[in-house]
Amino acid sequence: MDFCTNFVDLRSVEKLQQLARAPYNLTVPEALAPERLAAYRVSSCGFDFLYGTQRVDKQVMEALQELADEARLVEQFKAMKSGAVMNRIIGHDSEERQVLHTACRDIFTETPLAPDETAQAEEQLARLQKFLNDVDNGTIGNAQGESFTTIVQVGIGGSDLGPRALYLALKRYCRKGRKACFIANVDPDDAAGVLAELDLSRTLINVVSKSGTTLETLTNEELVRSALTAAGLDPARHIIAVTGVGSPMDDPEKYLASFHMYDYIGGRYSATSMVGGVTLAFALGYDNFLELLRGANAVDQAAEQEAIRENLPLLMALLGIWNRNFLGYNTVAVLPYSQALLRFPAHLQQCDMESNGKQVSRSGASVQWKTGPIVWGEPGTNGQHAFYQLLHQGSEIVPAEFIGFRESQYQADIIINGTDSQQKLLANMLAQSLALALGRSHENPNKSFPGNRPSSLLLADRLTPYSMGALLALYENKIAMQGFCWNINSFDQEGVQLGKVLANRILSRMAEEQEGEQLSPDSPELTLLKLCGLQAM
Repeated sequence: MDFCTNFVDLRSVEKLQQLARAPYNLTVPEALAPERLAAYRVSSCGFDFLYGTQRVDKQVMEALQELADEARLVEQFKAMKSGAVMNRIIGHDSEERQVLHTACRDIFTETPLAPDETAQAEEQLARLQKFLNDVDNGTIGNAQGESFTTIVQVGIGGSDLGPRALYLALKRYCRKGRKACFIANVDPDDAAGVLAELDLSRTLINVVSKSGTTLETLTNEELVRSALTAAGLDPARHIIAVTGVGSPMDDPEKYLASFHMYDYIGGRYSATSMVGGVTLAFALGYDNFLELLRGANAVDQAAEQEAIRENLPLLMALLGIWNRNFLGYNTVAVLPYSQALLRFPAHLQQCDMESNGKQVSRSGASVQWKTGPIVWGEPGTNGQHAFYQLLHQGSEIVPAEFIGFRESQYQADIIINGTDSQQKLLANMLAQSLALALGRSHENPNKSFPGNRPSSLLLADRLTPYSMGALLALYENKIAMQGFCWNINSFDQEGVQLGKVLANRILSRMAEEQEGEQLSPDSPELTLLKLCGLQAM
């Protein structure tokens, strides 16, 4: 299928450009009338999405629907789910892969769109369930016959950020006596700090690398193996692997157990595969991991709807395109009013910026339009006392995406001055959205707020495994649909490769290896080594 139409060649783009000359003004009287706020609200998969504080009106929404239809965004999404080769650049060497992270959770129907890949996911889930049952019944345990209580995931990038964010989000649901830890950074202090706090004799180590050659991960694996050996433990009884079929790590003699990830699942989209599944199911329980998959699958199903008001990830994608390409906003802040979502913005940084930080179209030409924005964020209310000053009065306008929950996870709260802490948290979130939109005039310019700064509210009852899975898929599908619209390949990551090549050159010199490319005396790599005191002058 040929979906390669340049963004600027879409007829609806010109219409949206014209509408963007006079976008909806959020600061005029009655701009946020009850009728508008009620009309700009959709519900899907347990979430309510309120976008009346975005700078859109009926004409803009109609034009965004035209854009979605003309760019065939839902058709492209369905093609992706059905196994079309979406990871490609026409006429140039590329990975030429399917993109089927959705198949990992399309296990709740008798007619999955990618039946072979979903069958592989089911087979891996069955292996995982058996492994966990063996851990529970003592068939798998340490040399002393004791059960494992902790799992440490060793991985980086997509093998860390998504699983870590999901674990922290759902830590409330951990099985009694179970916990998970994570080692990602090649900084040796990361591994040392984690390992120092553990009883290694009752710890499983889950090493995750699709290629089985990731430098940081293999280095940390050896650090962990050394720590286990120093503690008098056999690494083969403690280390499991999640890797690609046939990779150097796909070695049953070296690992207690192994699980597979596949080429059609990109690292940043892999949290619902075994990349996240092994650690999450160990810590949270197998059934809770299935609930996470169920929530993600519900959103995947909803994302097949053509109407943007019935397709929440599509609606979120189009509002982001309106802000990025037509209103000219270069960044977006994801602001969860939930401490449990502490690392979710960090996961989205990779998922979004590694996917859509591209300057080449799927046809191999340089793009003549803006692609992915800068994504960042921290939980509220902490952020209010840090960077919200810039959001309200800075010279850069930053669209905000607020995420909140009506109930707390632990249900441990206290009423002070007539409201409990969860109510205070939500009141702050709503107030920030309104303040960004409405602003405030004042005779003292330093106390004046310009307003007219767009935001949206995404609200669910409670952060549970199901709602976390739905939230994850909302953003995954939003990101993919934006990439489809911009006609870029959202599923490779060539931009991380050059740094790896240069790092290997420097490491070769630091190790004083004589094989391979030699650095000339005036090379920037060798010069920096000397100036940083890492080589003799």
